[in-house]
Amino acid sequence: MPVDRPVLDLACGQGHNGIFLAAKGIQVILADRSEEALEKARALADQQGVTGRFWRVDLETEGFNPFEQDAYAGIVVFRYLHRPLIPCIKKALARGGLLIYETYTVDQPRFGRPHNPAFLLKPGELRGWFSEWTLLHYFEGILQDPPRAVAQIVCRKP
Repeated sequence: MPVDRPVLDLACGQGHNGIFLAAKGIQVILADRSEEALEKARALADQQGVTGRFWRVDLETEGFNPFEQDAYAGIVVFRYLHRPLIPCIKKALARGGLLIYETYTVDQPRFGRPHNPAFLLKPGELRGWFSEWTLLHYFEGILQDPPRAVAQIVCRKP
């Protein structure tokens, strides 16, 4: 993983994942469209005595790629899906960079939200997007505590 670039916590919400990484000494950019969520992330960073860069950005602006090419050593995405961003994510990650992605699958509605198919992965969809990358971990199925239907991938950009 390139150490001269930051890790992007994409659609970070209240920033728990990005702040965890910052506490490990990793340079992190926490990105979300909600100023309220970013304020909570800033407060969590202050509480934990860590720093990060906070970026308010609408990731769903049609026809807009918010990321520079090869800008990130890693990208983490949890509980978020906007399919038009996938090519942008692929270009934004530097060669040798890591992607950690987990979000809900079409089986999720039986456990709760989300219900909208636009926010739910089809079987094998996540893995298919990154089939040419080095696969380090893949899981698709049901997890407990709380019960949820997810797909997870950890992969390295060639």
